[in-house]
Amino acid sequence: MASPSTLEEGTGPRARRPLAEINVTPLVDVMLVLLIISLIAAPMLQRGVPLELPAAETARDIQDSRIVVSIDRDLRIFINDRPVHYELLEERMRAVAAALPGEIVYVRADRLLPYGEVLLVMDRIRKAGVQRIALVTTPLPREKRG
Repeated sequence: MASPSTLEEGTGPRARRPLAEINVTPLVDVMLVLLIISLIAAPMLQRGVPLELPAAETARDIQDSRIVVSIDRDLRIFINDRPVHYELLEERMRAVAAALPGEIVYVRADRLLPYGEVLLVMDRIRKAGVQRIALVTTPLPREKRG
């Protein structure tokens, strides 16, 4: 016959063992919340001001673009996707020219903008001391190439 000390809870043959299973319900809840957040945030991470760029047969990919000035159809100006008032453009570009001498400033302009409007923005950039300015285009579709 077993002694009373061996029948106590945790010492005999019917002793309770700790559960080795992991409750995955909280993990699934956290993963679903992260999935929903990423689905909502993904469209906001789209880079660039939405523009319809002009097409050119000689268009090439830009490898290193630190400074991009965009002009949309409503003549709003953006520096690296941040809106800038037209009057402050020259001041901001002056700071860029001082901090990054020799840097190329890429100008993205909507294809429906009048040439003169794009030229005025480029002139302000050049007056600020930026010497290298490049226009951004998209590749011409294959069926339209001559």
